[in-house]
Amino acid sequence: MFTIGDFARLGRVSVRMLRHYDATGLLRPARVDPATGYRFYTAAQLARLNRVIALKDLGFTLQQVGEILDEKVTAGELRAMLRLRQAELETAMAESAARLGQVEARLRSIESEGRMSTNDVVIKSLPSVRVAELTGVAADFHAVGSTIAPLYAELFERLEAAGITPSGPGVARYEVAPGGGLLVHAGVQVSAPVRDDGTLRVLDLPPVDSAATIVHRGPMSALLPTVQTLGRWIDAHGYRSTGYAREVNLECPPDQDDWVTELQEPVVPA
Repeated sequence: MFTIGDFARLGRVSVRMLRHYDATGLLRPARVDPATGYRFYTAAQLARLNRVIALKDLGFTLQQVGEILDEKVTAGELRAMLRLRQAELETAMAESAARLGQVEARLRSIESEGRMSTNDVVIKSLPSVRVAELTGVAADFHAVGSTIAPLYAELFERLEAAGITPSGPGVARYEVAPGGGLLVHAGVQVSAPVRDDGTLRVLDLPPVDSAATIVHRGPMSALLPTVQTLGRWIDAHGYRSTGYAREVNLECPPDQDDWVTELQEPVVPA
């Protein structure tokens, strides 16, 4: 038999954890000295300890581990538990990947601070343009990407079903939502008649007398430095922004690193 210290070393766990397993009934010692209270374990108990550790690493609670090891869970129930845990891990990985993308975009923004050329900012008027669009609500600009992508996918499906062919680039625009957050308008230029069926709208965006424009090259996840460059230019040249910039998708090849997007922010003299 092994003392609790020796068993802990063999099982690569702490003595405190073994005491906790004993208290919860998950792994009781093979013998407890009645005089000293010392716990002793057998080599055969290492197999159960290893299963406990493996199931804990999969994310199961100690109660669930005990039920699985004591065969209180059927094979079907165990499969369902594992599938649920798989889904939870996949969701966590997707959320971590999204956060990593935000960190990388922030790093690119910091590293390029003050170094992007502002020579390409141009003030120009924008004509009226007819677009077909779907609208959704994003909690904030961090949630725009996950909001606008499915809107565009549905938009093109509905246009195809309606026999409407886009006549120009995509136009994304934003407004403050009445209840908070952002109204996200995912649109594309069309030549179809004006209509509004409650969700899909075909409308004429009004002309803009004066807009500060800049071209962004690369994925939309790396847009922040370009937005900040445009904002600094507007402030430095005596203008004031009067709304969110439109995003006109000039080129959208499969590789997002090759995307070309023009930002068009309406301005007036400050």
